[in-house]
Amino acid sequence: MKIEIKKSKKPIEYERAMRFLEQRVDKIHKNKDKELIWILSHPPIYTAGTSHKEEEILDKSIKLYKTNRGGKITYHGPGQLIFYLAINLNKREKDIRKFINIIENTIIKTLVEYKIDAQADRKNIGIWTKGKKKRKKIAAIGIRIKKWIAYHGFSININVDLNKYKKIIPCGIKNCGLTNLKLIKNQNYKYISSKLVKNLINNLKT
Repeated sequence: MKIEIKKSKKPIEYERAMRFLEQRVDKIHKNKDKELIWILSHPPIYTAGTSHKEEEILDKSIKLYKTNRGGKITYHGPGQLIFYLAINLNKREKDIRKFINIIENTIIKTLVEYKIDAQADRKNIGIWTKGKKKRKKIAAIGIRIKKWIAYHGFSININVDLNKYKKIIPCGIKNCGLTNLKLIKNQNYKYISSKLVKNLINNLKT
């Protein structure tokens, strides 16, 4: 099963990205296009998943884009790497939990290559690293299933402005610690997207 790898150099507006994803899902369902891994970033935006609550918005002045992905409220912006996926589970196992595990294992394995220890959490979806006083979230995962095609994806903080998260309760978790890869280990992450793609494709084969 061939997967198209698409990489956008310039930030893509969120609404434009969502339209593209929805169209791709429909084409995949009709066997008119390939599955997709799309690497990009967004201009600053707050997005809300289907299970968010209004009290999770701490600054009522922010503009919130309501999306159909799973999960709560999060922030996207410069310094954050986003992977959007459109993967056909009709041709694989129809197991949403297994698919999320594949994403979790992909991120964890990639971070090990950078000598960063990270873990998944069944209760609070995402990838976490151990801080000095408490664990901190480094990657968020949000997936939607349509006609057994899994889409949306995950984001990982490289060097994002963490102050932006103070306006919301990120991912619905109070006192949720957040961090950047650059804060954990100040090293070159230029090729992290390539490593994530390689590990993701390998994990999808198993």
